[in-house]
Amino acid sequence: MTIDPSKISASTTPFAPIDECSAITSEKEILFSMHTVFRVDDIKQAVSNSRLWEVQLSLTGDNDPQLATLTERIKRELCGSTGWHRLGDLMLKVGHFNHAEELYNELLKNSSSDSDRAAIYHQLGRLKNNQGQYKEAVSFYEKSLENKRKTLPEDHSSLAPTYNNIGEVYRNMGNYSKALEFYDKSLKIWEKSLPPNHPHLASSYNNIGEVYYNMGNYSKALEFYEKDLEITKKSLPSNHPSFATSYNNIGLAYNKLGNYSKALEFYDKSLKIREKALPPNHPDLASSYNNIGAVYRNMGNYSKALEFYEKSHKIFEKSLPPNHPNLATSYNNIGEVYRNMGNYSKALEFYDKSLKIYEKSLHPNHPDLATCYNNIGGVYYNMGNYSKALEFYEKDLEITKKALPPNRPDLATSYNNIGAVYRNMGNYSKALEFYDKSLKIYEKSLYPNHAVLATCYNNIGGVYYNMGNYSKALEFYDKSHKMYEKSLPPNRPDLATSYNNIGAVYRNMGNYSKALELYDKSLKISEKALPANHPNLASSYNNIGEVYNKLGNYSKALEFYDKSLKIREKALPPNHPDLATSYNNIGTAYYGKGDYRKALSYLEKTLAIEQSSLPPTHPTIKTTIDNIGIVKKKM
Repeated sequence: MTIDPSKISASTTPFAPIDECSAITSEKEILFSMHTVFRVDDIKQAVSNSRLWEVQLSLTGDNDPQLATLTERIKRELCGSTGWHRLGDLMLKVGHFNHAEELYNELLKNSSSDSDRAAIYHQLGRLKNNQGQYKEAVSFYEKSLENKRKTLPEDHSSLAPTYNNIGEVYRNMGNYSKALEFYDKSLKIWEKSLPPNHPHLASSYNNIGEVYYNMGNYSKALEFYEKDLEITKKSLPSNHPSFATSYNNIGLAYNKLGNYSKALEFYDKSLKIREKALPPNHPDLASSYNNIGAVYRNMGNYSKALEFYEKSHKIFEKSLPPNHPNLATSYNNIGEVYRNMGNYSKALEFYDKSLKIYEKSLHPNHPDLATCYNNIGGVYYNMGNYSKALEFYEKDLEITKKALPPNRPDLATSYNNIGAVYRNMGNYSKALEFYDKSLKIYEKSLYPNHAVLATCYNNIGGVYYNMGNYSKALEFYDKSHKMYEKSLPPNRPDLATSYNNIGAVYRNMGNYSKALELYDKSLKISEKALPANHPNLASSYNNIGEVYNKLGNYSKALEFYDKSLKIREKALPPNHPDLATSYNNIGTAYYGKGDYRKALSYLEKTLAIEQSSLPPTHPTIKTTIDNIGIVKKKM
């Protein structure tokens, strides 16, 4: 500790040596006053013991301009008419919810006016929202409104914060229409009572943007995020951390809209501000790296995604305790990349690390635990181990049912995943049952042309496709496609998938010219929207190859199969199942051409991958062994 005597005011006593009155004078104890403030100059790990940190402190004085600015800012941020009210607000900010609740209940007993009671109920609403007790939060906020309305007109500015907070609670509950209703009430009051560039207005636009984002209406979310940014530009300096948040949110919307270059542009703006304004191990920096990693993952650039996810993870490791949930989320994201790469053992390794932290740090019915079980189920699903996938998906569903309201989209996702397992197990009636449960929730909780609703119709179409009911499959694929066209920009990869699925139906109906037409539309979108080595492009080439194979044009089939294989060999690890599919298809084409030696070579490559990446009882392995037997007989 460094103390400069010239900074000590005559009216204060920041410290006092007490060795003369201490029981052990040789200890030379110093007693510091409670109001003494030190500046943190440096923090570094001790060389002799990695568990210890050396912190260099220097005493501040009353004339320190930064301390004065900080003190003034804290005074502005702490709300309350009395010291007790401000103490309660401070307790909320530092997370001492039980103590804050005790204090507010005592203040409530002694309150003598409607305005006092309104303020206390408002704070109790904030407290319950922070604790995740949303029904209680709404109840307290409504009591606050009731007391305010006794003395204030309906459009009084004091009502706006309570309307805003009720909107936040409904957003947390997943009741987005109700959230919008209250955010809109708040916004209308602020638009009348505040100057056009007031930060409260920016915050209000941002909140409405977040609701639209959660509803999947990303273009509408973008519209409100841009309004927020417009005000922020006028009211704050260009390197203010609020800019980073605004840029980050716009990046999130562009990412969801599939405009990855634009998403990266805004994430990069956000990152540059955070790198200047924040210390190198700040969690917000980790969040920026994480978001950039997510864009690269969506682009199929998995090495770049891992690079940014690992940057994010290193910050979390340095700045957070070992069992912090954010570390678990970081492990989860890295696992997701390995899963996309087809490296399922590595994916399970990271998902397991994530799960262990969540199990230690979270309540057993926490939604993040459900997400973790869902991800592990997803890996087993990809590996073709459907019984194991079902086990984890059911764990996810059990928690989600307990933790979330019945119409929450996360519950629909759980039903959807279980439906996908039953579909792949060939239990189509069970698959339709779960897809239907999923669809009913999505129809209640999402706006009519939401892309997720389109995906749900697509999945039901897929079941009918598997059942050979092509007219029914086309009916649902067509519903899905129309929604995608309304809700997504024209070059969104989901539209390419939609054309691809409709093409597959026509292929199986023997209408190869129609199939090629649709596959070509799918390919054109994929070529515009995705990088040259994206796995989805490989799928498009593969599908076109399959049509030519069906037409008996084996040379043309091989041309497209080879394009698909080249991408997969660059983009995927050597044991990825999609590589096995490519080798199998090339082998089948050579068999059609009568080149049995080459056919055998590719089918053996197929078998080697399947045996290393799938469980030994997987039906695909038996099919490949049978095909090898057929080729050998021809030789």
